[in-house]
Amino acid sequence: MFEGKNDDMTFLEHLEELRWHLIRSLFAIVLVGIVAFVFKDVVFDTIILAPRQPGFFTNRTLCNIGDKLGFASLCINSSPVELKNIYMAGQFTTHILVSVIAGIVVASPYLFYEIYRFINPGLYKNEKKYAALAIFYCSFLFMLGVMFGYFLISPLSVHFLGSYQVSTEVSNEINLVSYITTVSSITLASAIVFELPVIIYFLSKMGLVTPEFLRKYRKHAFIVVLLLSAIITPPDILSLILVAMPLSILYEIGIRISKNVVKAEAV
Repeated sequence: MFEGKNDDMTFLEHLEELRWHLIRSLFAIVLVGIVAFVFKDVVFDTIILAPRQPGFFTNRTLCNIGDKLGFASLCINSSPVELKNIYMAGQFTTHILVSVIAGIVVASPYLFYEIYRFINPGLYKNEKKYAALAIFYCSFLFMLGVMFGYFLISPLSVHFLGSYQVSTEVSNEINLVSYITTVSSITLASAIVFELPVIIYFLSKMGLVTPEFLRKYRKHAFIVVLLLSAIITPPDILSLILVAMPLSILYEIGIRISKNVVKAEAV
């Protein structure tokens, strides 16, 4: 049977409970955002602006590999991309935007925990363990996606888009807002698509997908993976492959998860 003190709550009481979960989640985002706003030197110089620097981990590693293998093209961002601010309030609004994004990313495990706290009272006893694991994997995969987008896709995107020219007569003068939007959108998009196994888990629990269905449409899913990869990466084949590979692996993991869910439901 259902457990928990909220079993007989009315609809309005559930809404009130949800409101407080949302308030606590918003407070966590604001709190982390304030910290990020105060320590702007660390957030910008050490984190946000780092992928454009030659000394960034990914840039340095690829350059070292390129030197050993004789592929000079692997040495990306050997010269830092120059950024300019062209709006009066551009740097201030960018500062606020980055602080909010930092708040969402860093506080994401707590946000998932608040989701778990909200749904936990309405779960069966045997479902609570799986719900807790789902929240853990949501947080883990989200942060893994953030790291993947930040350390791999972002420097590749900065290098390709920052150095691409339609003509030598046209020079690139990258706007600060454009750079921040590109890096943050790529990072967040990677974090979201890395939630694929969790999405498949819940779809399987609801009976909307089965492992047979996922296997049958594997080729179609691969096309979707390529499209998603093309959306969140610059238009070069290397970046496309680097994103498509982990997404394809996550899809295969999702098939395994779906199989386990269906097997558990049949018991």
